[in-house]
Amino acid sequence: MSGEKNLNTILKNLNPILNEGRYVYCCVNDIDNIPFSKISFLFKETEGITVVLKKEDADQLNLEYSYVAAWITFKVHSSLEAVGMTAAFSTALGNENISCNVVAAYFHDHIFIDEKDAEKAMNVLSSFN
Repeated sequence: MSGEKNLNTILKNLNPILNEGRYVYCCVNDIDNIPFSKISFLFKETEGITVVLKKEDADQLNLEYSYVAAWITFKVHSSLEAVGMTAAFSTALGNENISCNVVAAYFHDHIFIDEKDAEKAMNVLSSFN
């Protein structure tokens, strides 16, 4: 299943879902002390491993963070080869002064936005339908 490539179809079917919870980005040297079940996503960079997890889990694990986010998932199954999707929604959010941190996974795209902007972002993203 390669996903949808047509930008108009993708945007009409974004179907953004606001996931429950508050999420934080943490940078760690290893994940040995973080239960894998608690990690929403991770990415290994030269400087360290970025993990995103629920704020309460990070607090319980005594992990440092500086950004508390809401997590929105686009239910459309877009292709990893699709062109223009990120530009379209990030421009729409940017026009409303909402920053977004994008994660593309196999089936769906996800964005993390400042928790204070969650409702506003959902309104902007729902306007694509």
